[in-house]
Amino acid sequence: MILLLLILPAGAGIIAFFLASDRLRRSLLVLTASAHFALSLLTWFFQPAPSMAGWLAEDALGKLVETLTSVLFFAVSFYAVAYLREEQREAHSDFEEGFIFSNAREASFTGCLLLFLAAMTLVAVSQQLALLWVAVEATTLASAPLIYFHRHHRSLEATWKYLLICSVGIALALLGVFFLAVAATNPDGSTTSMVVRDLSQNARHLNVPWVKAAFILLLVGYGTKMGLAPFHTWLPDAHSEAPSVASALLSGALLNCAFLGILRTQEICVAGGLAPFTDQLLLIFGLLSMAVAAVFILGQTDYKRMLAYSSVEHMGILAVGVGLGGAAVFGSALHMINHSLTKAMLFLVAGNILAVYRTKSTEGVAGVLAVLPFSGALWLLGFFAITGSPPFGIFLSEFAILKGALDQGQTLVAIIYLSLVAIILAAMAGPALAMAQGNPREPITPPVRSIALRTAPAMLAVGVLLFGVYIPPALTRVLREAAHLLN
Repeated sequence: MILLLLILPAGAGIIAFFLASDRLRRSLLVLTASAHFALSLLTWFFQPAPSMAGWLAEDALGKLVETLTSVLFFAVSFYAVAYLREEQREAHSDFEEGFIFSNAREASFTGCLLLFLAAMTLVAVSQQLALLWVAVEATTLASAPLIYFHRHHRSLEATWKYLLICSVGIALALLGVFFLAVAATNPDGSTTSMVVRDLSQNARHLNVPWVKAAFILLLVGYGTKMGLAPFHTWLPDAHSEAPSVASALLSGALLNCAFLGILRTQEICVAGGLAPFTDQLLLIFGLLSMAVAAVFILGQTDYKRMLAYSSVEHMGILAVGVGLGGAAVFGSALHMINHSLTKAMLFLVAGNILAVYRTKSTEGVAGVLAVLPFSGALWLLGFFAITGSPPFGIFLSEFAILKGALDQGQTLVAIIYLSLVAIILAAMAGPALAMAQGNPREPITPPVRSIALRTAPAMLAVGVLLFGVYIPPALTRVLREAAHLLN
């Protein structure tokens, strides 16, 4: 089943490059997303057998990331089909420079979307650290063309920045894998298997200085891809310039894959008794990311960049939760789910707003509730959810992390954490609420657009609401298993 989860999107992605029919290509996208989603759900009922001598296996952490990726891709695929159809039908000019929609561009976009899904799935099921590194690098190569879809000079700049910065980060992560291999070298010259479970079982015998150096390199390397400050500089440009389809996956799914790379290393360090060292680093970078996000969200006039900096904040929250340990790790795992659903929904709604108002400036958008009632309602729901307001899921996970800090006597961390969350809420409230309320400065008649552009974010909104009031027992069990691996 694990191999099928990988082969299905990879094969479909290759086929999509050569299909001449737009209808067949779009159908292939939706069918592949649906089949992948169904297979992901089956893994919750039937534990898939490991493959490739244990290199590919699904544990609690991998299951969370893989299923979440599949859910997001399933919803986004419907939006993508409608988005591509609208782009082709209207063949409109970009709001600053014109571009001509072409069949080759759509084929490239669809093929890369499917290969992106395959790469992210490989990250989730990889248990061998070198293979995990290859998978993370593959996500970069598959997603870069998605950012450049509009062929604008700003999207070109964002794509090159994404490739350059993430490539430097991933090179450091590879060096970290080498350091970990050195740490796992036995006195007789043999090396312990680089499978996570084997390294964890042998963690007490690893060379401690090499393990610490490896963790620092992997934290910086994967932290760059995850968007932790100060390595986040690619993220605002890439997420704001990419089409909303790509932005939703970049923020909702890709960042989790990079986070998983850090968690795999954390799992080994915890087993080796190095949790105090790694926890301090995660706390420092987590709080720093929240602080940087707070600074850049203040006065932000581009609503897609505002959402991008919000992702930097929430990646910091994830790091803080794992760094605190204890019950906060459970909150961090839950927060990963809540953030992904909410942020993907917000980027899709932002795409609907951009298509009608033709501007990303918060000052140029007003009266969304009047012009686009359904999207406006989702925009408000998403704003309250992403800023941690009850009864949404993010409130529950952020509160669990705060409670974990207080339970462990980390009062200073709790005060800084709560203050930064409050500052960001206030900073986002002004532009987000102003966009939704009032009337547009000029009369706007929204064009008739596909219902899928509204139903796709609505599907994600259901999950945002659900996890604020009810967490299914099966999910609770997996979240506890994931937290146990990191405690």
